[in-house]
Amino acid sequence: MALTDFLNADEQRRIEQAIEAAERDTSGEICVHVTRRCKADPVKAAERVFNRLGLYRTRRRNAVLVLVAYESRRFAIIGDSGINEAVPSGFWESEKDTLAAYLAQGRAADGLCRVVAEIGSSLRQYFPPDEVDNNELSNQITYDDNSEDNEA
Repeated sequence: MALTDFLNADEQRRIEQAIEAAERDTSGEICVHVTRRCKADPVKAAERVFNRLGLYRTRRRNAVLVLVAYESRRFAIIGDSGINEAVPSGFWESEKDTLAAYLAQGRAADGLCRVVAEIGSSLRQYFPPDEVDNNELSNQITYDDNSEDNEA
């Protein structure tokens, strides 16, 4: 299966544009990763993907990963240590609720665009853009077809 089984090319472009727009408001980095299945705890799977993709390499340790396992109907939103040290507990709950509602309606692309925008807006107060800010991570959606990282 291909990523287009879940998000068509136009939807992928919209999400990547949402990431680019959201990152203008923050030095934080936002990544969206899509996989087919996740049999394990989605947060643990997201942590493995986060590390495998090297998202911890940002200068301020302020990357966010939104992982969606579409066949399993699971997802997770996690932040790097710099974010987790700066934000209050429950910081991701609103975004999780928003994404869950959109996914339940079968509107994954709309939900991902909205959540990405909300994450960018929320991160701005903790990680505003700065003069040395550059795009440290790609804005492209990452995808794996059947990663062992997500199956455990």
